[in-house]
Amino acid sequence: MKKVLAACCLLVLSHAYAAQEPEAVFSRSCSVCHNGQSPMAPKKGDQEAWKPRLAQGADVLVKHVTEGFKAMPARGLCMDCSDEDYKAVIAWMSK
Repeated sequence: MKKVLAACCLLVLSHAYAAQEPEAVFSRSCSVCHNGQSPMAPKKGDQEAWKPRLAQGADVLVKHVTEGFKAMPARGLCMDCSDEDYKAVIAWMSK
């Protein structure tokens, strides 16, 4: 029984998922630029602006967020976000 329980815990912990709600991350860290204040940042919900960015793939977009890209500050001002959090908020913003 202990082995089964340990295996289940390991499986749950190894599964990557967004720990934070995308809307909360957006409101706290992304909204200043992605609500239209920065002309270079694609606005939330502007599917045409997001299309070429999404075409680059999630790994490139997460790299841009974590390292900073053009006017975007490193980590997108979300110091406690994981890669999965970034992927979730990017997906949420681009819809």
